[in-house]
Amino acid sequence: MQNQKTNIEQMYRGLLMIWAAIVMSQFLFLVVLYFIKPELFRFDFSAPLLPEGFEVLIGIFALVGISNVVISLILRKKYLAQATAEQNPAFVQTAMITGCALCEAVSLFGMMLALVAGYQYFFFWFILGIIATVFHFPRRDDLIAASYKGQ
Repeated sequence: MQNQKTNIEQMYRGLLMIWAAIVMSQFLFLVVLYFIKPELFRFDFSAPLLPEGFEVLIGIFALVGISNVVISLILRKKYLAQATAEQNPAFVQTAMITGCALCEAVSLFGMMLALVAGYQYFFFWFILGIIATVFHFPRRDDLIAASYKGQ
């Protein structure tokens, strides 16, 4: 019993480290973007939300970004249910990493829009990606539920 409790703690710490690295990477994308295109950080909110010539591209990225967040939450729920049903804590890690990766892609979409289109409102994608990643914060209870059948 003590060995299993130690194992859960080690897995939880590992999940925390992975989650923190993913969140930090999203902030590092902003830093990289600042060094590549600092003029994007001189916010001009009088600029149109959909600049001419990029309406379709921005619409597609918005649709795919929101879809990624929704899919990440659905997959997380599915993998956590599978972890509990099969008593396999590895699915808890799969749930978190899959969900975080889909959310991080939203931030990457914002970075691509900033680099390719010089899009003024790229930060909306970063905000959405980071907030969605926060919803995937690892919980010790999920590991415990996937480890102790009948308790």
